Amino acid sequence: MTGSLWLGLRDAVDIARKDVRIELRAREIVPTMTLFAALVAILASMALYVDEEIGRKVAPGVLWIVLAFAGTLGLSRAWSRERENGALRGVLLSPIAPWSVFLGKALGSLGFVSITLVVVAPLVALLLHAPLFSHFGASALLLALGALGFVLAGTLFGAMTARTKARDLVLAVVLYPLTSPALLCGAVATRDVFDNKLGDFGQWVRLLVAYDLIVLVAGVGLMEWLLAD
Repeated sequence: MTGSLWLGLRDAVDIARKDVRIELRAREIVPTMTLFAALVAILASMALYVDEEIGRKVAPGVLWIVLAFAGTLGLSRAWSRERENGALRGVLLSPIAPWSVFLGKALGSLGFVSITLVVVAPLVALLLHAPLFSHFGASALLLALGALGFVLAGTLFGAMTARTKARDLVLAVVLYPLTSPALLCGAVATRDVFDNKLGDFGQWVRLLVAYDLIVLVAGVGLMEWLLAD
């Protein structure tokens, strides 16, 4: 049991490493996500910024909208690579466990989303005068948990729509309602952090952790069925 678990985790790391190597050569997912996220941040600051008080209040929403939209863009492209030239069929014919495929794809996508957030979150803080760096630890924890849950859900449903025709539309239609609990919790918790209202911070963190665990278990359990469908 321990040996098969270790082998599955190693396969997951290999899949993530493969996605990273492809991205280093192609350089299409991270630059696209980052440019799109930066554009959303700039447009939001121009449309919503009135003064520092208003900027601080709208910054949490902008941060989590950036995560949702840019993350969907990256997840869609990550799975489209598996559809090209029969790569997905090769994955299915390999001896790799389906849950390893799920974890590997999620790990690679999480790296891409994290890079985007590292670049764009300070930009949002700068444009909207949000106290991101004054509450860096709490803000980083919330974004990390939210990004993890979003990527896990996106990887799961990306596999479900991988072989459908209108896959990008289907992914967005399915993904946003099911990730809305994490996005709403993250946005409200970030707003409280920026307002120095930390009384409910632990509760928001527990909710995000619970969401991440639920999606993780669902992905590990359902990936074999989704890939075999």
